[in-house]
Amino acid sequence: LIISLRLSLHLPVFCFFFHFLHPLLFFFYSLLILYTTAQKKQSGFFRLICRRTVFLLLHKLYRNRLEALMETILEFQNVSYAYHTLDGETPALDHISFSVKKGEFIAIVGPSGCGKSTLLSLIAGLLHPEEGQILIHGKSVELHNSNIGYMLQKDHLFEWRSIYRNIILGLEIQHKLNPQTKEKAKELLATYGLQNFAKARPSELSGGMRQRAALIRTLVLDPDLLLLDEPFSALDYQTRLTVGDDIGQIIRKEKKTAILVTHDLSEAVSLGDRVIVLSARPAAIQQTIPLHFEMKEDTPLLRRNAPEFKTYFNLVWRELNGSE
Repeated sequence: LIISLRLSLHLPVFCFFFHFLHPLLFFFYSLLILYTTAQKKQSGFFRLICRRTVFLLLHKLYRNRLEALMETILEFQNVSYAYHTLDGETPALDHISFSVKKGEFIAIVGPSGCGKSTLLSLIAGLLHPEEGQILIHGKSVELHNSNIGYMLQKDHLFEWRSIYRNIILGLEIQHKLNPQTKEKAKELLATYGLQNFAKARPSELSGGMRQRAALIRTLVLDPDLLLLDEPFSALDYQTRLTVGDDIGQIIRKEKKTAILVTHDLSEAVSLGDRVIVLSARPAAIQQTIPLHFEMKEDTPLLRRNAPEFKTYFNLVWRELNGSE
């Protein structure tokens, strides 16, 4: 009764913290009330019961919320953006809201020109939202010193540098080149089959090998989040399947969080944990489709032969084309 009365006096403050500020503030405030309540009681046994009871209640009630908060890497909150020229305004994104948890692979599809690449540029901090906010690890993307890897449609390997020197380019620019990072670069080359091409020039490699080198160049920086802007679009179909399978497995093996923008629905279904379907410009989220495959060995190529693949593909197709 005493605990309930004391907690009820602080209920308005609880609600304020939880709904208007931050769940973690609510949690710590609750622990503070627990401590002060227990300290005012003379009985050691009562203090112990008080502490344990309130803590267990808080843990039970808000465990899922707190765990979800701690695991969330990226969060879009009602983000809108428009391009401005002398001829007028072109809306690109309209109140986009979604979150990405650690280790997730999110695929984003939508009509051509709907703003998919704009969305990635906002995450990378190259553009700034006009409305809403983007949070990385709970902080605004503009304030967070985040380590984001960005793979573009072309590999952009420099011909005058060897594959190894291309891979360590980011380390050089960020002044992170040291014996440990050099060794990590060599390990990644060996792990993903490019060890024998470390001294080769980019022109001596196939398109798929060049994309693998570009991914290693990104991974060696140990990014928190990988942004993939149609990284396989320049490859022929057969190479695209193979490279997509390779890179998908590499990202999962390295336990990286990734966001892929693509026009290829098969690619989205074979690689993603979820598919976010955007509408025509200005883009809004039309549907989010979670993907689950009952497979002992889950790889992008094997997914294409799974019975669920056709179902998911047709579902994404219907959402994208607005038909029943």
